[in-house]
Amino acid sequence: MKTTVLLIDDSRFLRKANELALARSGYSVLAAGDGEEGLHIACEKVPDLIVLDMMLPKMPGQQLLHELKNDPRTSGIPVIVLSSLPKSNAERLRNEGAVAYFEKASLGIDQGSSKLIEAIGNVLSSNRSAVAAAAKFSN
Repeated sequence: MKTTVLLIDDSRFLRKANELALARSGYSVLAAGDGEEGLHIACEKVPDLIVLDMMLPKMPGQQLLHELKNDPRTSGIPVIVLSSLPKSNAERLRNEGAVAYFEKASLGIDQGSSKLIEAIGNVLSSNRSAVAAAAKFSN
């Protein structure tokens, strides 16, 4: 079964470029163009990981992150923030539940989004390790 990643970004170009790069890397990809649609898909499909833009129509990314982390259905989903906001926001967003932060300009979309794909792989690996350790500990 493929790992599912939900991309929430209002930039159609970046969403499509990242969607294609993730699909080529073997991920199943869901996509949303605004915060409300992203929240709906996250609650309905419960993806393995979410890539979230901060500057979204209908529901800002920060509010969406808050909603995701306060809903029992989605609170355990790792969220990687992908934004054009300065890196100075990274620590605050991590405190609010994001597992990683990338500035869009630093991703190298022209190079196949390799930094984002690497980060997704790392987050999913560490998340699986934590779940396995918790299961082992509880037995």
